[in-house]
Amino acid sequence: MTMQNSAAEADRALKSKHRAMWAQGDYPSLAAEVIPELGAILAEACGVRSGLRVLDVGAGSGNAAIPAALTGADVVASDLTPELFEAGRRVAEKQGARLTWQEADAEALPYGDAEFDTVLSCVGVMFAPHHQQAADELVRVCRPGGTIGLLSWTPQGFIGRMFAAMKPYAPPPPPGAQPPPLWGDEDHVRALLGDRVTDVSAERRTVRVDRFETPEMFRDYFKERYGPTISVYKNIAGEPERTAALDGALVDLVRDGDQGTGSGRTVLEWEYLLFTARRAG
Repeated sequence: MTMQNSAAEADRALKSKHRAMWAQGDYPSLAAEVIPELGAILAEACGVRSGLRVLDVGAGSGNAAIPAALTGADVVASDLTPELFEAGRRVAEKQGARLTWQEADAEALPYGDAEFDTVLSCVGVMFAPHHQQAADELVRVCRPGGTIGLLSWTPQGFIGRMFAAMKPYAPPPPPGAQPPPLWGDEDHVRALLGDRVTDVSAERRTVRVDRFETPEMFRDYFKERYGPTISVYKNIAGEPERTAALDGALVDLVRDGDQGTGSGRTVLEWEYLLFTARRAG
């Protein structure tokens, strides 16, 4: 019992840390300004429509949940970090979308078995530290014949490479935690879901990001708004040499990926995996 209590306490501490990470900065504005189209792409790929009950896991400020709700579907936007909901509520009200917002841990969803017709996540569930637990929950709450849809950054793509660049400056991951971009690897996701799904479709796509004039502007924007980047810089606060090295690594990353040479703007193509499947009956 003592070991079980200790494990539960460690999990609560980890989740508290994750919640605080995403609550800092301003992820809602980043999602709205940099990747606004991704949520609608996922909702369309999942065939979301009126009459369906939909769960968005790791919904953040509703990047996918709001487009899903605008189809007339009955949508629940769930996230470990409810601090993100207020921005989402404002957007939903402005657009006329009606949906439910609920705090929830992707690894222990507070919903019944087979409760939803569609379970989706747009660059959300990939940040749950224990991939198998999160995948098991996605399957559990989806009805047989229902759709599971995921949009995740790939390990080889820009965001995957950004996490690799930040890793030497980040604190060591907790035991059992896996890197988020693994969710962008088709084989990894297939292994997580196993024979519990059928009719798998997996496609690598890219989203064009061209709002930053210079690599330095990109770096500073993410230092100010993106929770994981903010946390890494906090980890090396007081170490000017390492901070300067990370500053340089992020600028180099953008320069290496820049496809807008001569245009006066930085143009990046961020790769993601669009994965849909049907839960086996």
